Amino acid sequence: MNTRTLTVALACIATVALVGCNPAATDATPDTPAATEPATTAPAPPAAEDEPAEKKAMPTFVGMGLQSAQDTAQAEGFFSLRSHDSAGRDRLQALDRNWKVCSQNVAPGKMIPTDTTLDFGAVKLEEECPASDEKAPEAAGGKMPDFTGESVKAARGALDSGTSITVTDAAQGRMVLMESNWQVCTQDPSPGTALTGQPVEFTAVKFEESC
Repeated sequence: MNTRTLTVALACIATVALVGCNPAATDATPDTPAATEPATTAPAPPAAEDEPAEKKAMPTFVGMGLQSAQDTAQAEGFFSLRSHDSAGRDRLQALDRNWKVCSQNVAPGKMIPTDTTLDFGAVKLEEECPASDEKAPEAAGGKMPDFTGESVKAARGALDSGTSITVTDAAQGRMVLMESNWQVCTQDPSPGTALTGQPVEFTAVKFEESC
């Protein structure tokens, strides 16, 4: 064996020895990512239920000014508030300080949740509260109601929104502008007439006047 052959043989033996001792020299394919456990998603916590509203005793509001009643209600935690015209004229309570409370929809002293809607029946300060809230007229059973003495606004609200309505002043030929301040004197069709979409005519005067 010549020297060159001996050198090559020794180099091969050394290479085999190194590979056998080096644990990194494996058949694993380089750049192959290691297997990982599938990701797990933690279960979402149960949705928190809304806590029930606190209960409080209903104050007495009747006799108070409407604005004062609303302020008191809010101070007690009642924020869902409504009001309506106790006289049945369908007037809006545009300036609450000019109105007073005649009725309330929840009796004083009753324990109720603070998210209950409170509804105050009211009239203007210079008016007397009715014994009970006047109900706005309704066109029940498709028949023409008796609107005599009712506000023109309430009468209009009781009829179908598509009804053609003419209102004239029964006294002086004035324009009927604020219909909640005018009361019906006469009507055509007469009470009890079947409503078939026909035009309706009212004569009216202001509430402080007589028909």
